[in-house]
Amino acid sequence: MSDAATLSAEPAAKARFADYLELTKPRLSLLSVLTTLVGWFAARPAWEPGRFFGLLLGTAACAGGVAALNQWMESDTDAQMARTADRPIPAGKIAGGSAFVLGWLLSLGGLAVLFRLGGPIRAAGPEDWRLPLERLPALFALLTIVTYLACYTPAKRRSRWSVELGAVAGAFPPLIGWSAAENSVGPLGWVLFGVLFFWQIPHFMAVAWTHRRDYARVHFPFLPVHDNAGRGMARWALLHTVALVAVSALPYFLGAATVAYLVVTLLLGAWFVGRALGFLRAAARDAAARRLFLASILWLPLQLGALVADRLIFFNRG
Repeated sequence: MSDAATLSAEPAAKARFADYLELTKPRLSLLSVLTTLVGWFAARPAWEPGRFFGLLLGTAACAGGVAALNQWMESDTDAQMARTADRPIPAGKIAGGSAFVLGWLLSLGGLAVLFRLGGPIRAAGPEDWRLPLERLPALFALLTIVTYLACYTPAKRRSRWSVELGAVAGAFPPLIGWSAAENSVGPLGWVLFGVLFFWQIPHFMAVAWTHRRDYARVHFPFLPVHDNAGRGMARWALLHTVALVAVSALPYFLGAATVAYLVVTLLLGAWFVGRALGFLRAAARDAAARRLFLASILWLPLQLGALVADRLIFFNRG
């Protein structure tokens, strides 16, 4: 851990609200909240406003807290990369200690809210050792926090597989939403987990290729850093894109979506796979990486929106 990331870091200049908001990575946190809501709506629960808004608040707090703690842990490497040097801690806008305290307050507060979704704590006998199912949203949120901070963030400095670890952490939010709706996780909930996991690989490979020199500067052993030609990295992105389309089609074959959803999935999938193929074959890989990145940004809301719309409007459980 660097001096910049310790509690003894020198105080920063007086921070503004906008600086603290930036510390929570609002766009990334919003993605976590939105994919949590996809899990909630795909489960088609009865409308419970208190539970719904508690889910929103708890997930947003956990996502913002994890982002703040991640920036606290990585403030030394952030300071060395052009794309992150202006983040609040390396830029001197917020002290490391303040980020640490804010991160834990948000994370623990969010976990408490999600835990309370299950109602008051009941007295349990010595034989009742299992986690009550109504506490599953808090458990999945805790797994997100632990996987992101204890596995993914340290692994970025040491392991080629850190991206895949980060994809696991990023795939938990739909399970938070689904379990909040049903106090369980059905097969479709795990399909959503798979969709989020596989989507992150081509998305991040496009980002990492674009910023590979930044990552090389801080010695992050990402695949695009060591694959100078980029073909191995592009094949890895293509493999996960194909797997993503296959997993995205599963709701139809599980009897949880209509044929209209399957048609939309195949059309969107063909387009996304085409972008991934272009990334593999391109002579000008930088331009292809930007196209793949934009495709990933557009594909995700279109695909998840199609599933939610199909579940809420067209699908009949029979």
